[in-house]
Amino acid sequence: MLTRTLALLFCLLTALAFAAEPKVSLIVGRWLPGEHENANDKPSPLKAPFGIDFDANGTMWIVELGGGRVHRRTADGQLATVAGDGSKSYKGDGGPMGKATFNGMHNVAVTPAGDVYIADTWNHCVRRIAPASGVISTVFGTGQSGFAGDGGPAARAQFFDVMCITLAPDNSALYVDDLRNRRIRRVDFKTGIVRTLAGNGKAGVPTDGALATESPLSDPRAVAPDALGNVYVLERGGHALRVVRPDGRIYTVAGTGKAGAEDGPALQARLNSPKHLCADATNNILIADEGNGLIRKYDPRAKTLTTVLGRGLIKLSQPHGVCWEQNRLYVVDTGHDRILRIEE
Repeated sequence: MLTRTLALLFCLLTALAFAAEPKVSLIVGRWLPGEHENANDKPSPLKAPFGIDFDANGTMWIVELGGGRVHRRTADGQLATVAGDGSKSYKGDGGPMGKATFNGMHNVAVTPAGDVYIADTWNHCVRRIAPASGVISTVFGTGQSGFAGDGGPAARAQFFDVMCITLAPDNSALYVDDLRNRRIRRVDFKTGIVRTLAGNGKAGVPTDGALATESPLSDPRAVAPDALGNVYVLERGGHALRVVRPDGRIYTVAGTGKAGAEDGPALQARLNSPKHLCADATNNILIADEGNGLIRKYDPRAKTLTTVLGRGLIKLSQPHGVCWEQNRLYVVDTGHDRILRIEE
């Protein structure tokens, strides 16, 4: 009897998940069998895309980890490769972006003025494509791994695996996830100065309420500020979401520290190797929960963690990117070499 009841409950929950699944549009790539009537086996033009962002004209910039290329997709859907040749190298500074090469790009951030900043992860730097000329240059980091330069010019600072970069809501600064240094750092565009916002370089779980700069981090993979002055830090190995409040103190707000896929009260819910995040227009935090193949939402008012996509017809494989643009969420479904958009 208990077994039958559990089976019925599972079927009910599955049905609810399918019924609650939002409308999804395919932006780049292909539908999978069972997802859509237009499913096919046509190869995608992308190879392991990781990060996307948009300029003021609605042009999407896409960076690949697996393909080592940068793509540009116009608002009317025209896709073109504009940089990278697929090699893992570090070339092209001072010249046209079409001649540049990269090593393990994880993320991209685009300013309203059209400056394209690229997290060139295994070259340990941030590179910039100038909007008018298309010239590429290294602007933050020396290209050599290490930790140095806090309080000084970011151009002469050292980073160790620049995993994620995210613009401040007012575009005054760039937040940098300095993975191997276990730090979150912030570059002020006006002064060019870099400073540590969170992390002391040691591995561990931070104590709630401690100063973020004096606290350990276990495995910071992504950083995103909201419009209220909070800066969220996603820890892949720590299976948790943390936040640095405006007063500089850090708290865990979602996840138990153990891998899992449960929704519910945020501190009782579980994540599994989450990889990227972004804030929406009402300061909810959207999370690419890579290990679970899900997109999750942390609501800071209700203090809940819920699933947005991945439990219904649409199946995700190693989602690595989420981007909020024009009140819609874009999802980089890395394992399926595609980009989706949630319409509601």
